[in-house]
Order: sequence, then C-alpha cells, then structure tokens
Amino acid sequence: MKRILLVEDDADIALALQYNLEREGSYSVTSVRDGESALREAAARPPDLVLLDLNLPGMDGMEVCRQLRRKVPTSDVPLIMVTARVGEAEKVAGLDLGADDYVTKPYSVREVLARVRAVLRRRGERGEDEVFEEGPLRVDLAARIARTGGREVTLTRKEFDLLVDLLRNRGRVLTRERLLERVWGYDYPGETRTVDVHVRRLRSKLGEPADAWIETVVGVGYRFRRPA
Repeated sequence: MKRILLVEDDADIALALQYNLEREGSYSVTSVRDGESALREAAARPPDLVLLDLNLPGMDGMEVCRQLRRKVPTSDVPLIMVTARVGEAEKVAGLDLGADDYVTKPYSVREVLARVRAVLRRRGERGEDEVFEEGPLRVDLAARIARTGGREVTLTRKEFDLLVDLLRNRGRVLTRERLLERVWGYDYPGETRTVDVHVRRLRSKLGEPADAWIETVVGVGYRFRRPA
C-alpha cells in the first residue's frame, strides 16, 4: 500500500481527498495542515507521494517543496502540487522546483486520483538501481549522480531526469512534447521551449565531449547519440 502525505489547510478539501484516496484501497493517507508539520512528517516517515497545496499558513507550498527537495530522505519523493494558483509562471516555477505534476482548483477528485496513479506509475517504471555508462559519462540513478571523466556534474532535478530519459532512449529521436510528458509531467503547462533551455544548460554542464552526444533534430526534438 502506498503512503500519501496530504498537505492541505482546508479541512473539507482534505477530508474529501483523504476519503476518496483511501477508498481506492491502494493508499493510506496522512493529512497535515501546514508546511512545518509536512516537513516533520516527511522527515520522520518519507511517503511514497506528496499532495501539496501552495496556499498554506506560514510557510507556503513552494518553500515546502524546496525544502523537501533539499533533504536526502525526500529529495526524490513524487510530489503533486494542488492549488488555486492558475498563473503559468507559478506553474512553471513549481515544476522547476521539482514537482512532478500540478493540479489547479477547482478540480474533480477523479482527476486528482488519475494524476496520482500516473505519477506513481511513471515512478514505478524507473529502474532505481540503473547505472548508465557511455564513454566517460556515468550516471547512477539510485545516487542521482552524474559524472563525466570522473568529474561530478551538478545537475538540477529536471536536468538529471532529462539526461536519464535521453540515455534510456539512446539512438531514438524524442520530440519536445514527449520529453515534456516524461520529464515535466503529462499536463505540463509550459511551452516546448523549456526543453530547449534545459538541454542548453545540460550540454553546458556536461562539457566536451559529452555535450555533443545530445543531438538536435531540427523541427522534431533531441537524440542521445552513442559515442563512437
């Protein structure tokens, strides 16, 4: 049974979500009302997924997400933001902080359940003990460490996930839309240029010769080319 940490200060919303999640029979839900309680609960018992409202008393949801991502026990826990904030800039900021998905209010409970299932399914598809090695490039998925020529490369969460997705599909052309779906979440609200920005940063951080292995396929997307 998957453990879900629900962070929601509205008692009625929290009760409805908890009831419907637990009725599925696959989830147990711990509900808290504020950011400080969320961080304490997550540190004591890292959940399988966090449902996080942004409009919380005291510490807001963005800061909660930021702190969860900084701490080892929760740095890779799937997180869905559930909020009334509908501005594109806020959605992009939340996803770039490390959220796996973003649901805006008003929403249907069925939609939230579908998002939870999708995020957990994507996480289950990952081989958490995978290690990718291509030439001088070595990526350890469990440790979330990338090295090239023995040098550790400091990557953001999205840069790391983007690199892993490209490596998993070596030799295949991945469209920008496909990368948005797999790395940023299937309903990512941003434009596809965010992929271009992250690829540019990733190439810069990897340096030669690994940067050249991420090929641009004009008008389509990107491909990780196996080194000669």
